[in-house]
Amino acid sequence: MIKYALRCIDGHDFEGWFSTSSDFDTQKQAGFVTCPHCSTSNVEKRLMAPSVATSEKKVPKTADMTAGHVPVEMVAALKQAVKAIRDNCEDVGERFPEEARKMHYGETDARGIMGKATAEDVGSLLEEGIEIMPLPHLPEDAN
Repeated sequence: MIKYALRCIDGHDFEGWFSTSSDFDTQKQAGFVTCPHCSTSNVEKRLMAPSVATSEKKVPKTADMTAGHVPVEMVAALKQAVKAIRDNCEDVGERFPEEARKMHYGETDARGIMGKATAEDVGSLLEEGIEIMPLPHLPEDAN
């Protein structure tokens, strides 16, 4: 996991965690990186001092970083929310963009769905005004 200091166009500072360095760029292009204060997607990385491992300070593993920087209650609430979404939504897999459009344009009844979409599909859906949201990758998802 990589932690970036971020700032929106309105000057709000916040942090974001990303799986890889390219993950920020992919999520930003898809419109997923938004300011928690004003919801703008006009967000940029800020200059940060890197964390350097020394003999006195060891770089923690990803799981340790998550547990050490995010309150346990927040992680538990996030896990509960993701579980509720997975339990109550239909997994349409690769058909996600198509099904989201059908609902948006009234071709089928609205319902909770989840699935997979490319960054290009995500961008197109957002441009069409279709509200979507990625599910976060939780530590146990990698197991």
